[in-house]
Amino acid sequence: MSFTNRQLLLKTRPEGLVSLDNFDLREAPTAELTDGQALVQVLYLSMDPTNRVWMSDIPQYMPPVAIGEVMRSIGIGRVVASKAKNYAVGDLVQGLVGWQDYALLDENAMGYWVKLPPNPPVALPTLLGACGFSGITAYYGLAEIAPVAAGETLVVSAAAGSVGSIAGQIGKLRGARVVGIAGGPEKCRHLVEDLGFDVAVDYKADDFKQKLAEATPDGVHVNFENVGGPVMRAVLSRMVNGGRVALCGLIANYASGTRASDDYSVIIVKRLTVRGFLAFDYKDQAKAVQDLVGWVVSGKIKAGETVAEGLENAPLVLNRLFDGSHTGKLVLKVADDR
Repeated sequence: MSFTNRQLLLKTRPEGLVSLDNFDLREAPTAELTDGQALVQVLYLSMDPTNRVWMSDIPQYMPPVAIGEVMRSIGIGRVVASKAKNYAVGDLVQGLVGWQDYALLDENAMGYWVKLPPNPPVALPTLLGACGFSGITAYYGLAEIAPVAAGETLVVSAAAGSVGSIAGQIGKLRGARVVGIAGGPEKCRHLVEDLGFDVAVDYKADDFKQKLAEATPDGVHVNFENVGGPVMRAVLSRMVNGGRVALCGLIANYASGTRASDDYSVIIVKRLTVRGFLAFDYKDQAKAVQDLVGWVVSGKIKAGETVAEGLENAPLVLNRLFDGSHTGKLVLKVADDR
């Protein structure tokens, strides 16, 4: 059985924000399966800052997407045809599906694919957010990279986003005093009133640095950093001697496609421990996912998603990560799960 597959192929490398002109939308029939292969209909795509990094020809943890290739992306889909031993029609899977309607799963080749429960306890978008890589990133960032203890002050940047919103709530579960940094009064209200942060500081406000200082009178013990740039420098200036930084992302530089050139001499002055990390580093994620699902189902952590629709809209939807027009996890719905 053959299906018509729409694919978004990288045509040119973006400069600044992503444009529809950076991609070719191609339609082609899916190929016949061979032994060990399964065809996955893509249901949801995870829209992540790393998508923008993958478009740039700069050193990174995975090879850049090549010109003419399907844009790389994590997503969730359902098997619609199979000649694979371990995957049957109807199985729900998560993996690097790409910006397309149908992805090829080959169990004989190296690749990241996870079979999901047939009846997940949370919604599919949540499996890409709070109970997926976003939640896993927050989980290990505060459990192993920069552990936060009860009574300490934790500052989370991009705190209304998919990773930051979960990191702050995990910090509260660990007994920390949590300060979130977000853009605009509404997002700051959301952090405190809806997610239980102790304080929220608006980085767009003229008195941002003053408000940050007032929110951290005893200094900052742990910084869960998602942004970089002036926001990160402001937080580092408030760190206590021997503070710890979990460096998750530098989104302030992603849209430019260039690398940061910041002066971080304060790391030396304050003898800070700064450790970068990726959720991909942790191969056995079962414990993290189990805890995250339990916290969401019990209501100890609130999961939130912004769901956009339409594969053809993927480039413009991705830009919402950089203009602040979303809260929680940004997900793109590609097809109905029939």
